[in-house]
Amino acid sequence: MSLVLPINIDDLLHHQGVESSRVELKASWDPKVTGPQILKTICAFANDLQNLNGGYVVIGIEESNGCAKLPPKGIRPEEIDVIQKWIRGNCNRLDPEYQPVISPEVVSGKHILVIWAPASDVRPHRAPDGEKGERKYYVRLGSESVNAEKNGVLDQLIQLTAKVPFDDRRALQSTTEDLREGKVREFLKDIRSGLLEENQTREVYRKLRIAAPVNGHDVPKNIGLLLFSDDPEKWFPGCRIEVVQYAADSSGNVLEEKVFRGGLHEQLVGALGFLEGISSSHLEKQETSFKVKGWVSYPIPALREALVNAVYHKSYESTQEPVKVYLYPDRVEIISYPGPVSGIQLKHLKQESPMPPVPARNRRIGEFLKELRLAEGRGTGLPKIYRSMRENGSLDPAFDFDEDRTYFRVTLPAHPEYVAISALRDAAHLKAIGAERESFKRIETAWTSMPASPTLTAEYIRLLSQKERISDAESVLEQFRKSASDVFHPYVTNVYIEILLDSGRHKEATRLLNEQPQYLASSDALDAAILARRLRDQRKAHQYFERAGDAVLHDARALHEFAQTKIKLAQELKRSRQPEENRRLLKEAKELLERVIQMEGDRVRHAWAWRDLGRVKNWLKHPRGEVTSAYQQAIELLPDESRFKAELSGLR
Repeated sequence: MSLVLPINIDDLLHHQGVESSRVELKASWDPKVTGPQILKTICAFANDLQNLNGGYVVIGIEESNGCAKLPPKGIRPEEIDVIQKWIRGNCNRLDPEYQPVISPEVVSGKHILVIWAPASDVRPHRAPDGEKGERKYYVRLGSESVNAEKNGVLDQLIQLTAKVPFDDRRALQSTTEDLREGKVREFLKDIRSGLLEENQTREVYRKLRIAAPVNGHDVPKNIGLLLFSDDPEKWFPGCRIEVVQYAADSSGNVLEEKVFRGGLHEQLVGALGFLEGISSSHLEKQETSFKVKGWVSYPIPALREALVNAVYHKSYESTQEPVKVYLYPDRVEIISYPGPVSGIQLKHLKQESPMPPVPARNRRIGEFLKELRLAEGRGTGLPKIYRSMRENGSLDPAFDFDEDRTYFRVTLPAHPEYVAISALRDAAHLKAIGAERESFKRIETAWTSMPASPTLTAEYIRLLSQKERISDAESVLEQFRKSASDVFHPYVTNVYIEILLDSGRHKEATRLLNEQPQYLASSDALDAAILARRLRDQRKAHQYFERAGDAVLHDARALHEFAQTKIKLAQELKRSRQPEENRRLLKEAKELLERVIQMEGDRVRHAWAWRDLGRVKNWLKHPRGEVTSAYQQAIELLPDESRFKAELSGLR
C-alpha cells in the first residue's frame, strides 16, 4: 500500500471516491509522445478549473471504454526512475514551476507509476506545447486536457489567479495540535489508505494535505479543522446541521429539534441516520403480479444527495448560518448558505440545460466526502435526486434561491400517499382528544393542497356527508375527477355512491354505478358489487363479484355476499323455469358458503352463513341430516335469532 497517496489504489483504479474525469490512464511510456501529453495533463490538473483538487495520471495501465483494463500491463522496473526524472525535470518547465507527487506502486505483481497532481496554490500554470513549443494554459474539461484559450475558458481561469478556495487555505490562527490524530487515522482506515502505516504524524498531515509549512512550522488547513478537530465551530461559526420537525397543525409548534456537530462527515452521518429513521416505507401487493410495489415517504438517495450537497457547497467563510433541515408534514426543506456560485441559473437546476463548468466553492470538502462514499462524482447529484423521487412515485424536487444568492433551498415533497396517511393519522388523534373541528380542518387543509389524492378525497367526502353537506361532497368528487388519474376515479366514486345510498338517494346512486367502467381493479370491483346488491341489482353485483377475482376469496363478507347474490339469481331463474342454471348457481353458492364458514370471522357472519348453507342444501335436496346440522350450527352461534328456529321447524 502507498505511503504517499491519500487514496487507496484499488479505489483509484475503479473510480471509487474519485471521478473518472480526474484519472488519466497511460498504457506505456514514451518520452516523445506520452511525456508531453502527461505534462499538459499535470498542468491542467494543477490549474484545477472546476475546483475538484486536481487529479491522477497512472502509467502502466491501459484504458478500455473509460475504465482501467486489469490486470495492468505494467512498466519495466528499470523505467520507473527514468520516468520520474523526466517528469521532475520537465515540470520545471511549467510556468510557474510545479511539482506533483509521484508514487511507484505494484498492482497484481506489475509495476505502475501514479502521478498525483493536486490543485496549485499559485495557479494558473502554462505548459509547453511540444518540446520547443510556446507555453499555453491547459485545463481539464471532462476527461480531456485542452487549451484553455481555444476552448473559451481562459478568462475564467485567469480569474482564479492565486485564489485558493477557503477550505484549502492555511488556518494561521490555529496549530496542528488542534487536529485529532485519532480522527485522521480513523478516516484513513475507512478509506483504506496506505498512509495509515506512516508513523510520523507530521508526515501524515502533510501527505494528506491537511497541514502545510509556514515560517518553519506547520499549521492546519481549514479542511483539516473542518473534518478532524473536536469542534469546528470554534473556527467556523455555523458549522453544524440543525434538523427541526414541525407540528402538522397551524400552530407552527416545533415537535423536535436536533443539532449535529463534530467533523463535517460526522455531522452528515448523524443527520442522515436520523432522516433515514423518519422516512417510513409502505408495501403493496400488485394484483396482476407476484411482485410487491413499495414506496417510502422520502427516498433515501434523494435525502442523502440533498444534504451532502448542502454541506459540500455551503460557505464556511462568509456566513454563520448552519445547514438547516425543516421537516413538515408534506415536505422536507434543506437550506444552505449562501446561494449557488455565479454562473448557475435555475434552468440548470431544472435540468433544462447542462450544468456549466463553474468552479465549486469547496474543492477539498468534496474530495474527502467522495473518498468516504458520502458524495458521488460532480454533476451526478441533481439527476440522482430527480431519478429517485420519480422512481418512488413522488413529485419532482424543487430548487430555489433568492436574487442576491443569500441562500439555496432544496424542497423534497413527501410521497402523496404518505401525506394522506399522515393527515388521517393526525385527524384521528385530534378526534380522539375531542378536537372535532381541528380534526375536520386537518383533512380539509390536506385535501385542498392535494385534491388528486384518492385517500384524502374519500375521507373528506365521508366527513362532509356526516355534516349533511352532500352538495359539497359532490363538488369535491368533481374536482377530484378533474385532478386525479382515471385509474383512481372508481374508488372515490364508490365512496360517494355509498353516501347517496345512506341518504336515500337511490336514483343518483344507480346512475353513478351505471357510469362505472366495466372493468375495475379488484378492490374497486368488490366495492361496486356490494353497492349493486344494496341497489338490488343482482346481475350487476354478480358481474362485479366475478371481476373482483381473488380479492373475493380472502374477504369473508364479500364471499358471503357473493353467495347470497348467486342465491337471489338462482331464485329468479327458478321462477323463469331454468332449472339447470338454477342448480348450477346453487352449487356455486354452496361452495362459497362452505369456504366462508372455514374462514376467520365474527360469530354473526358465521351464523348466517350456516343458515344460508342449510337453505341451499335443502333446495339441492341434500340428506335431511345435513340440512338440519347446518341450521343447528346457526342456532348454536345465535340462539336468540328466532328466524333460524322457525325455518328449521318449517322444514320438519
